[in-house]
Amino acid sequence: MVKGVKVELDAFCVCLTHSLSTEEEEVMGLLIGEIIDDHAIVSTVSMLRRSDKRKDRVEISPEQLARGAQEAERMAEISRRPMRVLGWYHSHPHITVWPSHVDTRTQAMYQNMDPDFIGLIFSCFNSDPQNFSRIELTCFQSKLTPAAIEGQEIPDAIHLPVQICRKASISQFCLEALNKLPLILLEEEQEAYKEAESDNILSQIHNGAVFVRSLSRFMEIICAPAVQMLESRLEQTQTKVKRLQAEKRRLQEALDS
Repeated sequence: MVKGVKVELDAFCVCLTHSLSTEEEEVMGLLIGEIIDDHAIVSTVSMLRRSDKRKDRVEISPEQLARGAQEAERMAEISRRPMRVLGWYHSHPHITVWPSHVDTRTQAMYQNMDPDFIGLIFSCFNSDPQNFSRIELTCFQSKLTPAAIEGQEIPDAIHLPVQICRKASISQFCLEALNKLPLILLEEEQEAYKEAESDNILSQIHNGAVFVRSLSRFMEIICAPAVQMLESRLEQTQTKVKRLQAEKRRLQEALDS
C-alpha cells in the first residue's frame, strides 16, 4: 500500500478541467505515473468516456482499463520512465468530497487486482456559507477486510496524504489529454443525440436545439479558455526565450572581451 500521493501540477490542472466540464454528471479518468519510495507520482491522466450516465455513478470498463495500460506503456517508451496506471479519479459535482459506499466498493475491486491502486475525488460546484465557490480534493484507498473482499460489507475509506507538486511547464502527455477532452464530450453528446432519435418533428427540433446548445457550451467553457491559456503560455515562453537570448549575448560579449 502506498503511503502518500504526489500530483504534478499539470496533471492536476487536467483533472480539474475535466471535473469542471459538467456539473450535471460525474466524470472519470485514469491516473498515470510511477511509484517512488512508496509514493505514487501522478504525471498525467487518461480521460475516459462515461458508460453510465446516471448522475451519481461512474464505471470503468475492463476495455478502458486495458487501453489505459497500453497508453501508459506508450508513455513509458517515449519518456523512458516506468509509467503505469496508478489509479482512477472522478468528480463529485454539488456533493462532498468524501467517498461514497459505491466509491469504496469500486476502489476495493481495483485494489484486489493491484494493492497500490489509488483513487482521487474532486468535489466541485460547491459553495460555503458565504457563497464562495470551493474545490476540494481527496485521495483514498479502501480497507480490505475478508468480509469486504467477499462483498459482505462496505469497506471503509483510508485517506492518504496528497500533495500538488509545482511544474514550470505542461508535459506533452497532459497537452494530449487536454486536446482529447472536447472530442470525448462531443462523442458523448453525439451518442445521446443518436439515442434520442424520434420520428416526431417537434422532438427532432428540440433534440437538435439541445445538441447545438451543448456544443456551444463546450466551446464557451472548454475550448475558448484552453486556447486562451495556451496563447498566454506561448507569450510567456517567447518572452523567456528573448530574455535568455539577451543573456546569452551578454555572456558571449563578456567572454570575448
